[in-house]
Amino acid sequence: MTSALLLLFVVLLVVLAFEYINGFHDTANAIATVVSTKVLTPRQALLLASSTNLIGAFCGQAVAKTMHSGLIDDKVVAITSLTILCAMLGAIIWNLITWWFGMPSSSSHALIGALIGAAMASAPGSWNWHVLIWSRHKIDSKTGLATADMEGIFHKVVVPMISSPVLGFSIGFILMGILFFLIRNWRPNTVNSTFGRLQILSAGYMGFGHGMADAQKTMGIIMLTLFASTKAGDLDGLPAWLHFLRIPDKSASIPLWIMVTCALTMAAGTYAGGWRIIKTLGHKMVKMKPVHGFAAETTAATILAVTGSLGMPVSTTHTITTSIMGVGAARRWNAIEWSLVERIIWAWVMTIPVTAALAYGFYKLLALFS
Repeated sequence: MTSALLLLFVVLLVVLAFEYINGFHDTANAIATVVSTKVLTPRQALLLASSTNLIGAFCGQAVAKTMHSGLIDDKVVAITSLTILCAMLGAIIWNLITWWFGMPSSSSHALIGALIGAAMASAPGSWNWHVLIWSRHKIDSKTGLATADMEGIFHKVVVPMISSPVLGFSIGFILMGILFFLIRNWRPNTVNSTFGRLQILSAGYMGFGHGMADAQKTMGIIMLTLFASTKAGDLDGLPAWLHFLRIPDKSASIPLWIMVTCALTMAAGTYAGGWRIIKTLGHKMVKMKPVHGFAAETTAATILAVTGSLGMPVSTTHTITTSIMGVGAARRWNAIEWSLVERIIWAWVMTIPVTAALAYGFYKLLALFS
């Protein structure tokens, strides 16, 4: 086995480790509300979330396509196994740090930031911004004019990074207001029993959205890794039974084996649970009852389903966290622990630059020994 092929297998294992960590790091996104409202026990909620994660992971490939071909311009920089390895290490370290402190940061943005940093380190010069696909244009065959086709970091990352938290807060606030109006004359026991049952559905919907959003990101990274290795000739001479690893066409559909592997890995990580972040989202930020949990989960899951179908790697964490904030604000503005919110937002702001710097540093360090 050549050193290049050995490195490829190490990278694939590290990518799957990131997927597993993503599962337990972001478990809170799917189950914090349903656990905090005591509609389900933690283990019941984990089983529901991991099952619906698995289903969501098989729905669509738009986000995976963005990750493997919509962010980094391979005409400027040649992505290698070392690039991917350093990106994964940067993202994993940040995820573990934020998990340890119970901060619900974005695994999606950690991955994107680390990929950007590693790609820049791989490119000629220092911090070469030309490696990034900021936006793409297509030529209209009739007019000959260039028009934006909604691809690239600006449309797929920057716009949703700003808009999804705003939508989460706003829609959560409005939906909670509508529900308050509809149930204003209901007895408290009726409200709790009705929305207790409905929250099981919304929690499953949230797990589905989480799987659809997050599992596809890692599928895209594996596609990018295998395409780069195929292009570099690292997979030449493979035995016939390993030919499924070759990805000669970057625009090809995600192979079933990649989808199954990523889906099962994240579902396993989800079932492992991320109790530190569950406490932060489900208990510390705002106290919730089933009706609040239903509103927050329905809001967040709908945003994830829509953006996922558009190929936008939106943060599950940002979406559910701001949905919970919106629901809590509709109940009472000071019901939210705003000092905790401030710390969470700082973690969000730091995610992309810190992971980019970590991945950049890893690449420069490891390149000295390669």
